[in-house]
This record gives sequence, C-alpha cells and structure tokens, in this order.
Amino acid sequence: MEYQATVNGSRQATLEWDGKNQHATLNGQEVTLDVMESEPRHAHWLMGHRSFQVEIIALHATEKRVSVRVNGAVYDVQIRDAYDALLKSLGMEVSSTAKIRNVKAPMPGLVLRIEVQPGQEVEKDTPLLILEAMKMENVIKSPGSGRVKSIPVQQGIAVEKSAVLIEFE
Repeated sequence: MEYQATVNGSRQATLEWDGKNQHATLNGQEVTLDVMESEPRHAHWLMGHRSFQVEIIALHATEKRVSVRVNGAVYDVQIRDAYDALLKSLGMEVSSTAKIRNVKAPMPGLVLRIEVQPGQEVEKDTPLLILEAMKMENVIKSPGSGRVKSIPVQQGIAVEKSAVLIEFE
C-alpha cells in the first residue's frame, strides 16, 4: 500500500509498505525496515542502518493524523492512502470541515464559565466553555469551525451527560 505523508504541515514523503515485510520504498528509494513494538504505542524502528525510537503521542483516526515522538523530536503527520487519492480524483474527498450542529456535555458536571457568545465565529479547538466534573476543570473545545447560534446553558448550572451546551448555525 502506498501512503502519502505530510510532516509538520510542509514536508512531503511517500512510503510504500505492507506493514509486515522488511522491504519498503521511501520517496522512491528501496529501504529495509524492521519494526519491533516494545510496548503499546512504543516501537523501535531500524531503517537501513539507522535506529529510531518511536512513540505515538496522539492518534486522530478520523483526521488520519498522528502525533509521534521520534528520538525525542515531536512530529505531526497527516497520512493519506490510495483510497483517499481515489476519492479526491472523483471529487468525493471527505471534508474535515464537516458542519457541526451542536456540542454536548461529555459527562455530567457544573458549567463554570462560558467562553463564547451567540453570533461569535469560532475555529476548530476554540475553547467554548469550562465544565467542572469530579473536581476537575474540563475545557470543552469546538470540534470544527462555525458560528455560535445559541447557548442553552448558563454559568453555574449543573448539566447531565449529553446535554446540549452550544448550538451552531
């Protein structure tokens, strides 16, 4: 399978590898690849004559993005495969900017602060409100870009799990 990777938003790489065999192609060059998982989310890679300690920090499966630490340096890697390329060529690319309708409480808690107001434009990961649950403050962030339509909750009130916190236009 061929994978296209964008590293830290700019560097491009192409990897052809079946995930099992030791033979792979990286940017058109034949390489020998040996991967040994040392524990969950940690592996030791040997590529050619170079050694890499690899740790998966965060995996964002729906975005096909992974944050990894390689020999101490952190990289954000966006991965595309042949199926993504086919969908794009057919004009059916899956958009990461899906329209959001509302944000629901992931757990019961107390609304400590509301960080946005109706009519405000927000981007992905914009803090929307602070929800206290089990003596911990949880920042509820926007899952995507949009305009806040309404806020059906108020500061200082308790909410149940799945209660609508923010509605978007």
